[in-house]
Amino acid sequence: MAYTLQIGNKAPGFNLRATNGKFYNLGDFADARILVVFFTCNHCPYVLGSDEVTRQTANRFGSQGVRFVAINSNSPNTYEEDSFDHMVLRMNENQFPWIYLHDETQEIATAYGALKTPHFYVFDEDRKLVYTGRAVDQPRDVSKMTVNDLERVLLELLAGQAVSVPVTNPVGCNIKWEGKDRKWMPADACDLV
Repeated sequence: MAYTLQIGNKAPGFNLRATNGKFYNLGDFADARILVVFFTCNHCPYVLGSDEVTRQTANRFGSQGVRFVAINSNSPNTYEEDSFDHMVLRMNENQFPWIYLHDETQEIATAYGALKTPHFYVFDEDRKLVYTGRAVDQPRDVSKMTVNDLERVLLELLAGQAVSVPVTNPVGCNIKWEGKDRKWMPADACDLV
């Protein structure tokens, strides 16, 4: 079995606390025409470098029924800046146009097979996976960006087209797993393409 979700798989459910103090599950986003779930964190330079492009994409497509949900699965014991309190501070400072959820047990990262921060999953109206991988080709320094895969995918879906490239490798830092070295990845986690 593949480590990460495969195209056509249904979105795994979740019930996680957000930085606003509320708990959210998959059903809370039932009104979304397209749901973008992405694994992120508070410190990764690839996240910090591309957050504003992700914000622009979320804002651009929000009126067309596209919702964004961010999940931080990093262990604060492995990387202190990824604590829930730091998540709250980050959202208060940045006012991102998405819900920011805390995967304290790392069960959701495991269910999705999240490899990196950031790692994007795009689900259609039936909550079937239609794209997984990176948002952009140069997330650490978007001034060098030549490809915005996430924008392409959303444009294709909203135009009623098939996703032309459904799988790319996420570019970023590995998930910080509880009790493991900062660079550790599960043995069966590997490149997607």
